[in-house]
Amino acid sequence: MATLSRKQQTQKRHKRLRRNLSGTNDRPRLTVFRSNNHIYAQVIDDQKQSTICAASTLDKDLRENLKTNASSCDASTAVGQLLAQRALAKGIQKVVFDRGGNIYHGRVKALAEAARVGGLEF
Repeated sequence: MATLSRKQQTQKRHKRLRRNLSGTNDRPRLTVFRSNNHIYAQVIDDQKQSTICAASTLDKDLRENLKTNASSCDASTAVGQLLAQRALAKGIQKVVFDRGGNIYHGRVKALAEAARVGGLEF
């Protein structure tokens, strides 16, 4: 049996998580993708198969105000706050959190806690 790469392990965990996670119109799914350099978050309605709102460290709004590296916990906090603002503007208050197969720690945790502080309920 061959050993899986770290990316394959993450994909396997995400597939296992997604069996039970699904975003509805009432409670869309907040999904997180973490790369080495950036972090991305989207609020998705799986029934309509559409992205309601998104935020990432690549956003122009964030890049200008971001003083730290895009792969830091501070950047993830800023993304979480921006996503919460955009979701609340669209009338979304409750979401299902999808950590994307990543461990709930570090940048993923910082984003989630910032979104909670911003007004989203998990």
